[in-house]
Amino acid sequence: MNAGDTAWVLVSAGLVMVMVPGLALFYGGQVSSRNVLVMLQQNIFPLGLISILWVLAGFSLAFGPDAGGGVIGNLAAFGLRDLAQGPPAGMHVVVPGLAIPGLAFVAYMMMFAIITPALVTGATADRLKFAGYAVAIGVWSLVVYAPVAHWLFSPSGWLARRGAQDWAGGLVVHGSAGAAVLALLLVIGHRRRWPNAATRPHSITLVVLSSMRSPTCHACSRRSSGSPTPARTCKSSTPASEKP
Repeated sequence: MNAGDTAWVLVSAGLVMVMVPGLALFYGGQVSSRNVLVMLQQNIFPLGLISILWVLAGFSLAFGPDAGGGVIGNLAAFGLRDLAQGPPAGMHVVVPGLAIPGLAFVAYMMMFAIITPALVTGATADRLKFAGYAVAIGVWSLVVYAPVAHWLFSPSGWLARRGAQDWAGGLVVHGSAGAAVLALLLVIGHRRRWPNAATRPHSITLVVLSSMRSPTCHACSRRSSGSPTPARTCKSSTPASEKP
């Protein structure tokens, strides 16, 4: 187990986490002044809720042993049970001779599970109350995000078995977030007062400053995806302790 590989994965996880408050400021600058605090709240809240759900069941549903057909994992790793023993949570092994600690892999993938519902907040501004948003992203993260992550990030996923590759969540993150936004728009409808009253951005300065954080953080997360995550590299389920 290489300390440098582990350190890089943890740094990349931290950079993805930094993108969450950056995204809050980005969206906060684009909405009206009356929605700024709600937008900040909705973006930061997934850091707490999704972290708990990911540890309890999300990781197991995404990376646990396949429950059938490559659609979703089972709950064998519920609550990160037996994580140190490798399977069924042995996805922290990347390729022969390269492995990272299981908790490092869990933390790295958890950051993507957190930022994905945060991306959806661009469509919830002035549409959903906070309680409704909290319930929606909690259910969505388990019912939608975890299965989609299993499809591509887990070697047993039905898309991964067909050779599909997803670097830094092109489909798992952005595709599922976009589908969630479309579903919200179809169910909830347009914002109040639209189109009679235009919504002016609250602060272009916030938008510009927050957008500057994105290239570096996203580039590092993409580079890190080349080692610990996507289906192309996660081929082995052998415990790290067995690696030479």
